[in-house]
Amino acid sequence: MAARRTAALAPWLAIALAVIVLDQLTKAVIVLMLRLGDAHAVTPFFDIVRAHNRGAAFSFLNEASGWQRWFFIGLGLAAASFIVWLLKRHGGQRLFGWALALILGGALGNVIDRVFHGHVVDFIQVHWKTHYFPSFNIADSAISIGAALLILDELRRVRRAG
Repeated sequence: MAARRTAALAPWLAIALAVIVLDQLTKAVIVLMLRLGDAHAVTPFFDIVRAHNRGAAFSFLNEASGWQRWFFIGLGLAAASFIVWLLKRHGGQRLFGWALALILGGALGNVIDRVFHGHVVDFIQVHWKTHYFPSFNIADSAISIGAALLILDELRRVRRAG
């Protein structure tokens, strides 16, 4: 039974690892190629930038005194542990597994930044004219896609039950 659960967990951990690797590679390229605050227009609504975020989503708590770094590292590790536990128990549920694996990879990608840099490197900037969405990265994208898949999974579950 335990061996079967571990085997069911492996593909999800591989997906999470792929997200982490892609996230860390793209951030490394940005750090090598751009200085903090640099921005390069790609399209009229998309820029590649280099921004540092010491806070959470949308720069929440970015200006706090530094305690937030350790808080978000702890929160990310706690969330990762819970997600691995969920994947062990429900690894056979495909959509749910994809959602959790993407969230796991994204969370750990940002935890790695916080541990080694004290901030998260963001580089994707989407805007319309003078209205700018907060900068984000591959890890944030994976978390957002995973969250959308969780909602879709729950809607499908409710529909089947009804």
